[in-house]
This record gives sequence, C-alpha cells and structure tokens, in this order.
Amino acid sequence: MTAPTHTAVALADALNDALPQTQCTRCGYPDCRSYAEAIARGEAGINQCPPGGAEGVARLSQLTGRPALPLNPNNGAEGPRQLAVIDEAWCIGCTLCLKACPVDAIVGGAKRMHTVIDPLCTGCELCIPVCPVDCISLVNVTGEATGWQAWSAPHADEAKTRYAFHRLRLQRDADERSARLAARAQALQETATPAPDAQAPVTKESRIAAALARARRRNGTP
Repeated sequence: MTAPTHTAVALADALNDALPQTQCTRCGYPDCRSYAEAIARGEAGINQCPPGGAEGVARLSQLTGRPALPLNPNNGAEGPRQLAVIDEAWCIGCTLCLKACPVDAIVGGAKRMHTVIDPLCTGCELCIPVCPVDCISLVNVTGEATGWQAWSAPHADEAKTRYAFHRLRLQRDADERSARLAARAQALQETATPAPDAQAPVTKESRIAAALARARRRNGTP
C-alpha cells in the first residue's frame, strides 16, 4: 500500500473537521477520522453521515468538489440530536455502556448505577445495543432542529478532543494490562525454575560419594 500524499492527508484533515464528531459509526467506518480518510481516498461517498445531515453533505461536497447527494438511506436518516438516558431503577452496573461510549460521557462503577453527563453525550446510540437490561433510552433534545442545526462546531470540537483522550486511555490501559501480565508470567517462570543444584545430573559416582559421606558422618570420621 502506498503512503497517502500530503494533499490527501490535508484533505482528510479538512473533511474530518467538517464532520460532527459523534463517532457513531453509522457511516460504516469505526470513527469520523476513518470516514474522512476513506472519502479522501475516493473509497466512500460524501452522503454517509446522518448526524451531519444535508448541510454536512454540502460541506463535504464543497471540500471534495463532488456533487451533493441525498443521504444514503442505508446509513440512516437525518434527525434531531438525541441524548442517552439511563433508567436508574433498572441499571445493574455492568459497565458495558461505559466501554461503548466513545467520548466517556457515561460515569459509574461496577455494580453501581451509571449516569450520562448530558452536555458530553453525542447521541451516538452505541450504548443502546450493549445494555443487557435495556435500561437506556434516547430523548430528543433539539426539537425540530436536525443535522448541523442540532449540533455546533464547539460541540464537535469537544467531542473530537474527548474521543482522542478516550483512545489514549484505552491504549494506556492496554499497555498497563500487558505489563502486569508480563510481570506475572516472569514471576511464575522464576518460581518454577529449579535451583542450579537440582539441575545437576545424578550419576552413579555421585550416589556412591553421597553414601560414603553419610557413612563417615555416622561413624564420626572425617
């Protein structure tokens, strides 16, 4: 695979900045940056981001020079911004929604009630399918405003920053877990390694020498 040109990288940066940064994956890519890079490579259409809506498509069209198209229905429909709400009475504290949230907008501990930090929620909906007790619902928080009318550049900037920190935190946790496992494996290996004397081969001559030494000790002779 050839490395992307500087022009493609710059275009991907601009496209990423034009996306709402909900990190919802409805575009078919794992995050907004991946979608932007796919557009820059000519591998994805500019009409695959429902949260951005028609205005989002227009922004991407202006950056790429491609004609604006209606949103691809396979990726979803434009709609108002929604907020995830956790039913406290049903939450079992499984932490699955915490792991699913791409911007760490959900707080709580194992076997403790979780809650959503409203201003940080991007409405990505990724917490919905992982909840084993269906205690998370979505509420419309922007009324009839949809797409970029229901979102804003400050919201997008905040979400992008929090997503970057989320990824760094996951990598840090993975590195620390790997280090703990490596240290544990090393400790187990050292415990299981026989002492140097135990590794020496036992021969007929060594048995005779050991028997003579025991006899001398019993007889009190050196």
